[in-house]
Amino acid sequence: MIDRYAVVGNPVAHSRSPEIHAAFARATGQELTYEKLLAPLGAFAITMAAFARSGGKGVNVTVPFKVEALGLAHNLTERARLAGAVNTLRRDGDGWSGDNTDGAGLVRDLRVNRDVALTDREVLVLGAGGAVRGILGPLLAESPRTLVVANRTAAKAQALAAQFASHGPIVAIGIDELAVRCFDVVINGTSASLDAVNAVAWPAIAVAAGGIGCDLVYGESSSAFQHWAKARGAARVHDGLGMLIEQAAESFLFWRGVRPETGPLLTLFGASH
Repeated sequence: MIDRYAVVGNPVAHSRSPEIHAAFARATGQELTYEKLLAPLGAFAITMAAFARSGGKGVNVTVPFKVEALGLAHNLTERARLAGAVNTLRRDGDGWSGDNTDGAGLVRDLRVNRDVALTDREVLVLGAGGAVRGILGPLLAESPRTLVVANRTAAKAQALAAQFASHGPIVAIGIDELAVRCFDVVINGTSASLDAVNAVAWPAIAVAAGGIGCDLVYGESSSAFQHWAKARGAARVHDGLGMLIEQAAESFLFWRGVRPETGPLLTLFGASH
């Protein structure tokens, strides 16, 4: 029986993960299938149990289930434990092992694919959900001057900042406190880009000369943020497709023991610098 994998989320129809992992499997000579799995809200654990019974070997977890996936895992990697969220599950015996590859994927996309230095830079992350949890540790490991987390509910940002305080210079503020700040790198980690109708009122910040705006989502869903970042002075903007490919390669390594080359896929998908 061919090993079975999936991306699970709600929504999930927009996901390009099946294309990415099919390409990785061809490139590495691995036999597997990869599908989209829509989990009803409130039924993530039930969906995962059914997938395991059907022979499922692993999943990528997307919104809004990354924190729920943490509770489902019996074993966690250090980066998943630090993040308090899981985006990759692997079936090990009768249970799941969990990892979080989001931050590693984002940092590799910024540093390697786009030649963006994070050391001694002012970095802003918008949002405080499961996606943001996964990127804070790797971002702090790059030694930014300050990492600012801003969220509409300031208490959520403050809780995250407290959790990661021992890992680097991180502070939390409410979105309404951003008006007088200037940043080198602005990362959108909110879910607003997935729903333009309910998009947040973006704060009136400034982006430093040569600065960039980066969204964690990709495709047309990212256009509102990219336009906003350009209007605030960003010299370059991009969506999260490069991050998706890089974190997918990390997930593939977690499942299969081999990390695929990402360069050809970045070029094919138009995600390269």
